[in-house]
Amino acid sequence: MTAAPVDRAAASRLVAALEHAWTAIRRHHPEVPQVVIVVASGSDPRSRRLNLGHFAAGRWQLTDQATDRAEVLVSGEGLQRGPVDVLGTLLHEAAHGLAYARKIGDTSRQGRYHNRRYATLARELGLDVAHLDPIGWSATSVSEQTATRYAAVLAKLAEALVLWRRAERTSPAGPGRSRNALACTCACGRRIRVARSVLELAPILCGGCAQPFKPEDDEPG
Repeated sequence: MTAAPVDRAAASRLVAALEHAWTAIRRHHPEVPQVVIVVASGSDPRSRRLNLGHFAAGRWQLTDQATDRAEVLVSGEGLQRGPVDVLGTLLHEAAHGLAYARKIGDTSRQGRYHNRRYATLARELGLDVAHLDPIGWSATSVSEQTATRYAAVLAKLAEALVLWRRAERTSPAGPGRSRNALACTCACGRRIRVARSVLELAPILCGGCAQPFKPEDDEPG
């Protein structure tokens, strides 16, 4: 049986399709700024939160021009949602780009809360918008009319969405600490913290009194 050929250009075609989609958005909405499209991780194992994308002004500088260029990040983990939702992410970030171009304050609380001005811009770009606590008018989706308008873009995205990033796994404990650690003391009063699984393997003896460390919540029998 012949193995399937390795698709070595899949990532390049993916970025090209996202750039093509952004160009199409700008064709319909010329005030949306030019950007650099970046595909990167959007998962945060500490908060178990997935950030599907962001718009950040002035992140890139062109060597042959005095002006900067904004960045649009598309979460690699969100690519598996399919072309309509990925287009929705681009349109969501394009609304932030439109706010930046028009000098409109569309968010607060370090960019997390999307206000009614953002909702107006998102609708202008063809998104359906709903309120979602506690992040405001951030729940956006592609309307049927918008999907029809971008039918060629969606077809190109569908061809390119053949890979996505695995989400970061949440570790059972943060760096340098264990959530399962027990506070243990010995007969002479010395104290340590140790994982329960380690303590159950064999007694841990104190070098001072030669007695085992026992969990502090153990009561004498």
